[in-house]
Amino acid sequence: MALTNREKSQLRSALQDAVLKCSERCLYQSSKWAAELLDAIPEPEISPDDSQLSDATSVYTSAALGLNADPDEAALEAKEINRYLLAKSFFDCREYDRCSAVFLPDSTLSGVVTSKDPNNATPKGKGKGKATATTPSSRTSTGELVPRISQRSLFLALYAKYLSGEKCKDEEAEMVMGPQDIGSCINKQLLTISRILEAWFEQRRPEDGDEIEGSQGWLEYLYGMVLAKEKNEELALYWLVRSVHLFPMNWGCWLEMTTLISRVEDLNRIMPRLPQNIVSFMFHIHTSLELYQHDANLANSLDQLLSIFPTSSFLLTCDALLSYHAKDLVAAEQHFSRILALHPRRLDSLDHYSNILYVMNSRPKLAFLAHLCSSVDKFRPESCVVIGNYYSLLSLHEKAVQYFRRALMLDRSCLSAWTLMGHEYVELKNTHAAIESYRRAVDVNRRDYRAWYGLGQTYEMLEMHAYALWYYKKAAGLRPWDGKMWMAVGSCLQRMGRNQDGIKALKRALLAESYYETGSSEGVIGMPGSFRGMHMDPEILLQIASMYDGIGEEEDAKAYMEMCVAQEDGGAGDSQLGESGITIHNDSPPGDASDDEGGGGERGTARGTGDGGTGVTAATSKARMWLARYAMRTDDYGTANRLAGELCQDGVEVEEAKALIREIRSRVEASGMSLPT
Repeated sequence: MALTNREKSQLRSALQDAVLKCSERCLYQSSKWAAELLDAIPEPEISPDDSQLSDATSVYTSAALGLNADPDEAALEAKEINRYLLAKSFFDCREYDRCSAVFLPDSTLSGVVTSKDPNNATPKGKGKGKATATTPSSRTSTGELVPRISQRSLFLALYAKYLSGEKCKDEEAEMVMGPQDIGSCINKQLLTISRILEAWFEQRRPEDGDEIEGSQGWLEYLYGMVLAKEKNEELALYWLVRSVHLFPMNWGCWLEMTTLISRVEDLNRIMPRLPQNIVSFMFHIHTSLELYQHDANLANSLDQLLSIFPTSSFLLTCDALLSYHAKDLVAAEQHFSRILALHPRRLDSLDHYSNILYVMNSRPKLAFLAHLCSSVDKFRPESCVVIGNYYSLLSLHEKAVQYFRRALMLDRSCLSAWTLMGHEYVELKNTHAAIESYRRAVDVNRRDYRAWYGLGQTYEMLEMHAYALWYYKKAAGLRPWDGKMWMAVGSCLQRMGRNQDGIKALKRALLAESYYETGSSEGVIGMPGSFRGMHMDPEILLQIASMYDGIGEEEDAKAYMEMCVAQEDGGAGDSQLGESGITIHNDSPPGDASDDEGGGGERGTARGTGDGGTGVTAATSKARMWLARYAMRTDDYGTANRLAGELCQDGVEVEEAKALIREIRSRVEASGMSLPT
């Protein structure tokens, strides 16, 4: 994706305009995102020639410094500039109620709220049906109550009211995980904001249409945020899409849409409705990463964007997360190290970096990262998560919980802190607190499979297997190619006595592991020997064999025991997976819970999968012992003696193997036979 100089100049102007307009409306995170992208565009090299210097002037001249393109809005902004500056200064001092009262005094707010009929509240259906909910009389009565101010000032006043409600909500909840923190506090300003916005839209909407005349997209964004808080997700998505069509450079609006998309199918369905520009391109990449996707197309798209913004911290972070989701922890760590070298005081996404270092058991680097975050800003949620991970790596779980709680005091929507705190409570055997932490994580983000897995693991500790199974299935549905999820489902089914269903789930776990090994997703794997030479987890194979043995199917049990033993040399033997008839599709990439912030309680248990096999393990030794006893039952004393001899050499199950050899010799001597040499 190469841009001409003219296109780069237009992109600079658009980003400059976004920085200024987002800052005017106190959307500082969106402004920072646009400013970082703007700074990442390489500057053109200009020689001291006069003619080229004159051309350079047009390159650096920004349209963002001009007035509002709408003459009516420009006139209103000029008229109220003094009050606007006063309101913005109140906002910057975090006096949100005073900021809102500059343009919307209490008398105005009460008049708009009481004039609206409660029966005409925001509908819960599709967004496009909303245009028919007004009549000319209602438009007149409510429209007159909304003061005639610019959209910039109205947005600032309502956004301040929104943040005031969020602040009060956090204050009512009191201490994190305390007796009053039950997660039921709501923002009491949402109703007021939605009524005012509905009245403003009614005033601007023509009687025979659905478009809002003269709207610039900012109020649609705020309305979408309010609807999302009210759990009216379909209608919220509709208004957010309208907002990005009117002003596509508001990154906060795109992020709000990301929170409403929980599946890849939803993302693919909404993409045709969005404006096709470079920001929607970034949105698709970012949302795909939030859904734990990783494939060659995403990598190629990121490379194209990095050719335009080579030092963009946002895009470099996306590149690191792409390697993270692909379980390439070494590459992900290298990407984050480069970001840290380019932007040593940037704390965004360093909680992900600390998770990677935790999984890699890299204590020195994690200690350095924790010290760096603490020196830059110890009261940022990311800093607290990094320090909490460091204490967790030292097995100081109480100290880790303290820092995760501190992160949540600073930002109660910090997903990593909720999930990681649940892991720590599991380590401390405080199952009640762990369940509450995981549930709060799910409330923040329902697509976080780690929280669902943690809930399943905690209920399994309580021996409530029906509950555990439901949560494990939820996690497996979010990560269908994660073998660890299916292994948990199969183990839970086994404990419930549902061996047949458990076998199917464990075979799915094997398919997930082999899918990741081969990188192929075409067809149905059902032919015998199709897994020959591939690595499979001997623990899963042993568990499947044990379940077959439990239901009396010894031939199948024997086949899987032999496959388990074959993993010592890296061979898989003949595959029996075809019996389950599981089809592999291209709808989801592979994954493993060990590459994330723990995948449940066992954080950072990474398993090596070398081509040379696993060597002797406890699982393969148990399988060899079972095969030796099976050979004894079938009077195959030669095979039983060979397997028992191998067990003596392995150094595992040695005493039991020696007893088995003595029993074999006594039987052979009693029958007058001789053992083969």
